[in-house]
Amino acid sequence: MAVSVGADVEALCSKCGDVWHVVVAMVGTKIAKVQCKQCSGYHRYKSPHGAPPEAKLPSNKRPPKEPKGPKAPVERFEKPAVAADLSKPSRTYRASEKFDVGDRVDHPTFGQGIVELSEPGKVTVFFATGRRVLVQSKEGAAGGDKLSRPKPFDHSNPPAGGKSVADLQKP
Repeated sequence: MAVSVGADVEALCSKCGDVWHVVVAMVGTKIAKVQCKQCSGYHRYKSPHGAPPEAKLPSNKRPPKEPKGPKAPVERFEKPAVAADLSKPSRTYRASEKFDVGDRVDHPTFGQGIVELSEPGKVTVFFATGRRVLVQSKEGAAGGDKLSRPKPFDHSNPPAGGKSVADLQKP
């Protein structure tokens, strides 16, 4: 007997215990989902007669299982791009200091790391937990690390070969 979507079928309802349902979804020729006619609940199809036992292969015909032994550890992060400069001591990280490539850094949260890239104002450090971009001093950068007041602009002096603002405002 071929069953199709919309057909009445016997299935056990887990909500109300009724057995009369309507098929609402099928996968190939198997009933996947049904709707109870009593409580209108949707659920997977459960045969009221019990599921047929699945045929198992005899133990001598089954494929052998792979042994569960220790596997090689998976590296979460690759190696640092630069080698640590072992001639210098490890330094405690401070945002007010400047670091060079190859310096070893002790960070209070991330632990010990190696400086891979140093730019004015920021530094990329390789830690065991991954790469982090941290703040560093802008010392030695163009313009210095201190803010300075810009030069005052004189509106009365005309630019070379041009008119002044006062000349442009005259009628």
